[in-house]
Amino acid sequence: MSARTHTRLHPVPRGGVDTRLPWWALALPVLAFVALLALVLNPADAHAAAGEPSISHLVERAQQLMAR
Repeated sequence: MSARTHTRLHPVPRGGVDTRLPWWALALPVLAFVALLALVLNPADAHAAAGEPSISHLVERAQQLMAR
């Protein structure tokens, strides 16, 4: 009995999910990580905005409108 040595034209499906990602699926998280790391390493550049924060101003305005 001789062994079959013929090559397959198509790879055998393994039942898994295709794991190929587009280039930006790796680039965007890396870019975000680098930006956050730069802020952590140099916190002098991450100063707070001067004046009243816009979120608290928005909440105050919403409370004023609901009180009427």
